[in-house]
Amino acid sequence: MTDKEPNIQMEKTKAIGIVLFFLSVAIFLISLSIGRYPLPLGMVFKIPASKFFSIQHTWSENMEIVLLNIRLPRAIVAMLVGAGLSISGASFQGIFKNPLVSPYILGVSAGAGFGAALAILLSGSMIVIQLSAFVFGAMAVALTYVISRIYKTTPILVLVLAGIVVGAFFSALISLVKYVADPTDKLPAIVFWLMGSLASVTTKDAILVTPPIVAGLFVLLLLSWRINILSMGDEDAQTLGINTEKLKLIIIISVTVITASAVCVSGIIGWVGLIIPHVARMIVGPDHKVLLPVSAAIGASYLLLVDSLARTMTTAEIPLGIITAIVGAPFFAYLLRKSKGGWA
Repeated sequence: MTDKEPNIQMEKTKAIGIVLFFLSVAIFLISLSIGRYPLPLGMVFKIPASKFFSIQHTWSENMEIVLLNIRLPRAIVAMLVGAGLSISGASFQGIFKNPLVSPYILGVSAGAGFGAALAILLSGSMIVIQLSAFVFGAMAVALTYVISRIYKTTPILVLVLAGIVVGAFFSALISLVKYVADPTDKLPAIVFWLMGSLASVTTKDAILVTPPIVAGLFVLLLLSWRINILSMGDEDAQTLGINTEKLKLIIIISVTVITASAVCVSGIIGWVGLIIPHVARMIVGPDHKVLLPVSAAIGASYLLLVDSLARTMTTAEIPLGIITAIVGAPFFAYLLRKSKGGWA
């Protein structure tokens, strides 16, 4: 490698970062403007600015409510969830050395789904549903980790298999809850929640999920260079002085906090944490110091774009999980064909 090549790579990375930043800002502003109650783009700037500066009110109260109480919190949560799922998927794909791994591999989605379904069946309160989803999601991952512990170590294969077992168990419990739920009232609510949606997101939800997701993102970004070492294998990482068991546990906890927080407010949105890391890897390569922030940026923009389509394409809002699956499955098939089953 010549001296110029690192500089060229650095300039390329900066250019990609600038493009992704402006793309995210553009999608964010457009998402605030479009909808069943369209807002002029100028109002998107003026209304929030009026809270800090003296600006003449030339808009109706309805416009302010729609922007500040409905669309702004929803857009923020969409970007947080997209970024969180994407960076979690990239981290897990790195430490598991497996391109088929998603943030849900350790059973968090099935556990959170059962918690939400149970809360809908017994209570129906949104706060109870979100709390129950978070608790059971975290509980499912904790159970997976405990099962996978063998001789005070956590082999990657055993960890994945334990996740499959725990996921299957909680999926069966979800089916049981759906079986006993009232088919005219509770069952449709459970099914809709499991398909993923941001339709009921409020300002309070944005305030609640922002700290844990941002904290998890921060920890994963700090550990990005260690994920590079861990992706080489446990033996090589240990020879370099890395405590692999402690590192894996910290990463699993961070991903669990991010994913459980995302799922409790948005439901189960598939394919984002599986596909977006592949897209980022195609753009910037496998170095996790660059891959993780790029995955987060692309994931935030992608899910916000999908959410904007979900609420504007038809009169009835389309669940996000449907759109992400329709887009993600064919794209993943294309990746398999292009890579010929390998993972560069």
